[in-house]
Amino acid sequence: QVQLVESGGGLVQPGGSLRLSCAASGSIFSINAMGWYRQAPGKERELVASITNGGRINYADSVKGRFTISRDNAKNTAYLQMNSLKPEDKAVYYCNADLTLVQAGTLVDEPDYWGQGTQVTVSS
Repeated sequence: QVQLVESGGGLVQPGGSLRLSCAASGSIFSINAMGWYRQAPGKERELVASITNGGRINYADSVKGRFTISRDNAKNTAYLQMNSLKPEDKAVYYCNADLTLVQAGTLVDEPDYWGQGTQVTVSS
C-alpha cells in the first residue's frame, strides 16, 4: 500500500519557522513530482509549492521568499521549510505526489496522490 506521511506541523509564533516533511512509501516505481497544498477554514485548497523530478520549482506568490521546497530522492521525501510565518499561513498542509506505481507487475500512473495533512497554526 502506498502512503504519503506528513510530519512537522505544529504551533509557532508569527515570524517563526517550521519544517514539514512528506515521506512516500510502498510500491513506487517513480515520483514524478511532489507538492505542498494548504487549506484554511472556509477556503479552497491551494498550491503552496511544487517540485518536479527534474528540479523545476513553483511557488505561490504569497510564500515566495519565505518558503523553500526541496526533496531527497534517495529517501522519497519532500520538505517544506517555512520561515517568517504569518497568521495567514495557518492551514492544514497536504502533501501531493505524481506517482508511477508497480501493481501486479505493471506500471500504473497515479498523478494525484494525497497525504492525510498536518496542521500548521501561527499565533502569538
